Amino acid sequence: MADIDAICAAAREAALALAPMPEETRNSALEAMAAALEAESEAITSANAADVAAAEKAVAAGEMGEPLLKRLTVTGAKVGEMARGVRAVAALPDPVGRTSFGMLMDEGLRLTRVACPLGVVAAIFESRPDALVQIASLCVKSGNAVILKGGREALQSNRALVDILRRAISGHVPENAVQQVEAREDVAALLSRDESIDMIIPRGSNEFVAHIKEHSRIPVLGHADGICHLFVDRAADIEMAVNLTVDSKTQYVAVCNAIETLLVHREAAARFLPVAAKALRDKGVELRGCERTPKIIADVAVATEEDWTSEYLDKIIAIRVVDDLDEAIAHINKYGSRHTEAIVTSDEAAARAFLQRVDAATVMWNASTRFADGYRFGLGAEVGIATDKIHARGPVGLEGLVIYKYHLIGEGQMVSDYEGEGARPFLHRPISPPTSSAPDTSRRDG
Repeated sequence: MADIDAICAAAREAALALAPMPEETRNSALEAMAAALEAESEAITSANAADVAAAEKAVAAGEMGEPLLKRLTVTGAKVGEMARGVRAVAALPDPVGRTSFGMLMDEGLRLTRVACPLGVVAAIFESRPDALVQIASLCVKSGNAVILKGGREALQSNRALVDILRRAISGHVPENAVQQVEAREDVAALLSRDESIDMIIPRGSNEFVAHIKEHSRIPVLGHADGICHLFVDRAADIEMAVNLTVDSKTQYVAVCNAIETLLVHREAAARFLPVAAKALRDKGVELRGCERTPKIIADVAVATEEDWTSEYLDKIIAIRVVDDLDEAIAHINKYGSRHTEAIVTSDEAAARAFLQRVDAATVMWNASTRFADGYRFGLGAEVGIATDKIHARGPVGLEGLVIYKYHLIGEGQMVSDYEGEGARPFLHRPISPPTSSAPDTSRRDG
C-alpha cells in the first residue's frame, strides 16, 4: 500500500505550483508528454503485452469478459493516437484565467469571476490505458494535479505510462502533478482525504461509482452505467434508422455510449424491425424483445425487466415496441442512466420534444450515440462522462476541470462606507470582463 498522505501532500504542493504557471509552460509539458509517448512506444506495447497475456488467461478461465480485454489492448498505432490526443489537448484554448462575469460595484471597485483549476483530482478508472493518458493531459492543461488509479488488469501498462509521463513533464512542471497508486486498499485511503483531494472522477460499474459516492465526502464527478437508447420514430427514414442502429450498437460494443435498448414506434415496427434485425444479426448481435417483437421478427429471446436495466457492453440488444413518443420518453427517463439518448425522425416537432424532455447529459437527433465522446465533440479528450447535475455534464473536458474564483479590485473601499446613514450606493453596473485575468508581466521594476 502506498503512503497516501505523502502522495496527497506532494500532489497538493504540485497543484499550487502548477495553477499559476502560464499556458506556454503547460503546453510545453504536454508536447514533452506526446514526444515521450512516441519515443517509448515499444516499451509501452511491451508492458501492455504482459497485461494482455494475463488477461487472456483470465478470459479463458471465465474470470474476465472479452470486452474488458478489448479495452486493455494497446498497439503501436494506439500509442500514436495517444500522442496525437495529447497534442490536440495542447492546441485547445487555455481554460484557466477566463473571465465569465464582470461587475462595476462602484467607481474604482471592480469584480470579475475568473476560471481556476480545481486543484487535486483523483481519477479511478477501468482497464483502458489510453484513459490514463487522456486524464493526465487534461489535468496538466487545466493546471490540476492528478492521482491516478487504474484497474489491476492494466498494472504493467499504467506503470510504464506514468513513469514515461512523469519523466517527460519534469523539466516543465512539477513531476508530482502526475502520480499513481496501484493497490485496491489505496482507493479507500484516497476517499478519506477530503482535506487534500478536491474532486474524485470514477469510471466503472454502477456499483463501483455508488460505492465511491457512499464512502467519501469528496465531490464525485462521473457516471455509472451507460444504458443508452435509440428511438426509431414513426417518421424515421428506415435506411437511416437501420444504419444508426448498427453503428450505435456495433461500431464498438464495449463502451458506455453504445446503445443497449432499441425503442421502435409501433407504426414503424413492421417496416423497420425485419431490416434492422438482419443487419444486427449479420454483426453477430443477439436480439431480445418485448411481447410485441416476436410478432414482427422470428427467433427473438423474451426480454425481461432486467434487460431494460442492463448495460451489456456486448453483442446483445433489447428491443421494445412502443405506442408513441410519450411512451418512448417515459421508458428512457425510467430506465436510462442519463448518459446518451437518440431519436431518429424526420418530424421536427417530435425531435424537439425528445430533445427537451429526455433527461440525459447528451440527447441526439438523427446521429449515432457513439458521437458522445470528448474527442469527437472537439474537447480534445475527456476525463469521463458525467451524468450528475453538478458543474459539468456529458463528456468532461477542460471546462469540467476548472471552477472559478472572484477577483475584487478596489482602491481602499470599506464596507462601512456603504452602510448606515448617508451610505454610499452601489453602482452594480455590468461590465465586459477582460478575456483573461492574467497579470501583466510585460513590465517589471528593477
